[in-house]
Amino acid sequence: MTAAFALSLVSLAIWCVLLFGRAGFWRVRKPASAPVPTAWPDVVAIVPARNEAEVIARCVAGVLGQRYPGTLSLVVVDDHSHDGTSEVAATAAAGTSRPDALTVVLARDLPGGWSGKVWAQSEGLAAADRIAPKASYVWLTDADIWHGPDVLAGLVARAVHERRDLVSLMVRLRCASAWERLIVPAFVFFFAKLYPFERVRNPRSPVAAAAGGCMLASRAALARIGGFAAIRGELIDDCSLAARIKPGGAISLDLGDDSVSLRPYDDWRSLWDMIARSAYTQLRYSPLLLLGTVVAMTSTYLAPPLMSMAGGARLWPAWLAWAAMALAYMPMLREYRQPRWLAPLLPLTALFYLGATLDSARRYWLRRGGQWKGRSQAPARS
Repeated sequence: MTAAFALSLVSLAIWCVLLFGRAGFWRVRKPASAPVPTAWPDVVAIVPARNEAEVIARCVAGVLGQRYPGTLSLVVVDDHSHDGTSEVAATAAAGTSRPDALTVVLARDLPGGWSGKVWAQSEGLAAADRIAPKASYVWLTDADIWHGPDVLAGLVARAVHERRDLVSLMVRLRCASAWERLIVPAFVFFFAKLYPFERVRNPRSPVAAAAGGCMLASRAALARIGGFAAIRGELIDDCSLAARIKPGGAISLDLGDDSVSLRPYDDWRSLWDMIARSAYTQLRYSPLLLLGTVVAMTSTYLAPPLMSMAGGARLWPAWLAWAAMALAYMPMLREYRQPRWLAPLLPLTALFYLGATLDSARRYWLRRGGQWKGRSQAPARS
């Protein structure tokens, strides 16, 4: 009982640190609108697409439907699709107010040492240099994202006003199915805990992160780091790009309202695969970091409810830790318009994430890591 009480105190201490010493990661804060710039710079958007015929039309319509006062171009990089992605994109562009702004590029074969998405982005950047050489900013987004008409203007205004080399929004993920309601808000919550947005924005903090669904990068910053070749082999390309850019320029990351993910995750398997695809990559393929993650997740999320139910009132620190956990989670549940009763169930979601993380390591050791669109992109284990 003494050991259990000590462990309950450890869990409570962890949540006290998370609540008061982690830059308020659990709070949902939206940035204020930035002043309108005196001149709107040219922007080129790049969308890598591999077999995205089901969603690319809405993506293209969203990008080209921007109420952006400056010049906007769009490069869709068809990464060896066989479902008519290029044709669907062209048809969608024809129905917008900028029908001539679209350029479709067929990606060359994937070179060794490159991840598929980063190679497609590099191909898009090379095309952008030809078709939009005066563009000051590159808007990086995904084929399964729809952007509201004022998103780009807000990104550019913030980048210009705050003099940031990278401005990123975490798009609003789909949260309609039962499994999405259980898993998706926690995904954003865990991401914000790992990369507190306040520290990302703070130039004195080494924390760097971005969300690949919506990133506005200055062309000068991309040139400074050597383009996408600087992150050629990275599977977590967005955070890797932010880490490269931040030492030489300010960056920011915020939650977005009007940028929305179109990709559904209607069953547990699709969400499990989404996490397992890159979880072990996040741990740098380290067994020691994996072990540390198991210990940390167990102490932080699993121990409080287990000890509370097993020890009753005698293990009151565990009850307080569980309550602190639920209170910290509620702002994200409100952000995603989910009921408050899901807050005490966060340990179940954490267990799901932990299982997917362990499966991510298993896949790596079986040489099946980084699976996406028919590619296994994790490096070969030595």
